[in-house]
Amino acid sequence: MRFDIITIFPEIFSEVFDFGIVRRAVEAGLIEIHIHDLRDHTTDRHRQVDDRPFGGGAGMVMKPEPLFRAVETLTRDGLETPVALLSPQGRLFSQSVAEEYAQQPQLIMICGRYEGVDERVVEHLITDEVSIGDYVLSGGEIPAMVVVDAVTRLVPGALGCEESAERESFADGLLDHPQYTRPSEYRGLTPPEVLLSGNHAEIERWRRRKALEKTVRRRPDLIRNRRLSQDEQREVEEILKEMGE
Repeated sequence: MRFDIITIFPEIFSEVFDFGIVRRAVEAGLIEIHIHDLRDHTTDRHRQVDDRPFGGGAGMVMKPEPLFRAVETLTRDGLETPVALLSPQGRLFSQSVAEEYAQQPQLIMICGRYEGVDERVVEHLITDEVSIGDYVLSGGEIPAMVVVDAVTRLVPGALGCEESAERESFADGLLDHPQYTRPSEYRGLTPPEVLLSGNHAEIERWRRRKALEKTVRRRPDLIRNRRLSQDEQREVEEILKEMGE
């Protein structure tokens, strides 16, 4: 998979992808990451990428010409390449959105800045507008890093163990179950006995219950938006009863 990131601050990305899973995926040839300086697609001597908004108002707006040129040089002929604008006005980035992107051979991302981009870019160039949360950042560079990391984890072979991605939080709409490791006793604290029992069926049942319990307590919105099986509904009712709700 290929990521193309369009930004006015390419130096921000100089080392951020040189670690961990993303770096291993690059080295293994599973993904490519290309950073593009938007100013390289300007035609004036000042390399101007922004201008004052029509109608007046505070701040500056990113101009349409360099953005159109940048995307058009990256779009592969005959392919409908997704072009995502990273801005606080987009749909919320989630695991399901990451899964959508992971199915694509290429993803182009535009890092918004200033007061935003010319609306003609939104209406006629981008295919998606994405936000990583209901807050405002200085630009789309950090969200682009988030998207690359989240999507890379879903590229086959990137994690080494595909089961890891299947069990992570949000993979099936729930938070992940609690995790424990050695030593089995630390300062008098021990993990649940079931995890040391070797009974895999019981361990799986415990993990499922704890994932539901954690989600109910910390992210009840995920439960409300999830189509529960009869067993899950029963367990959720028991958890709520234990919580006194």
